[in-house]
Amino acid sequence: MSGIKFKRGNEKLLKILDGASEHLCGLLEKQGRPDGALRIAVVGGGCSGLQYKMDLVDGPRDRDILIASNSVNVVIDPKSALFVAGSELDYSSDLQQGGFKVTNPNAQVTCSCGESFAA
Repeated sequence: MSGIKFKRGNEKLLKILDGASEHLCGLLEKQGRPDGALRIAVVGGGCSGLQYKMDLVDGPRDRDILIASNSVNVVIDPKSALFVAGSELDYSSDLQQGGFKVTNPNAQVTCSCGESFAA
C-alpha cells in the first residue's frame, strides 16, 4: 500500500457486526486474499434513488477511508462515507434477501427489498 494516500476511519463511520465479519473473512480466504477488503460505494439507482454497491478488493485506493473493525477491513470513498456515517454492516443468509446488509440511520426512505434508499 505504499504511495496510496488513504485515511483511517472507525466504528463511528461504519460498524461491522459479527455475521458480516465471519462471512467476509471466509470470502477473502476463498479468494486467496486474506488481507483484502470489502468496498462499499453508494451509487445512483434503485427504486429509492441510491443503492449500495459492494465488491471485494485488495485494499484502499487514493483518498479512500479504511475501516478496520471486527477483524476485517472495509474501504469506502469519501463521497459514499457521507451517506453511510453511523451505519452497521451485517450479513444474512436468508434465501430471499440474503447477503451483506447496511443498516443506515441516515436513510429517510428505504425500499422493501433493503437494497436502495434515499437520504
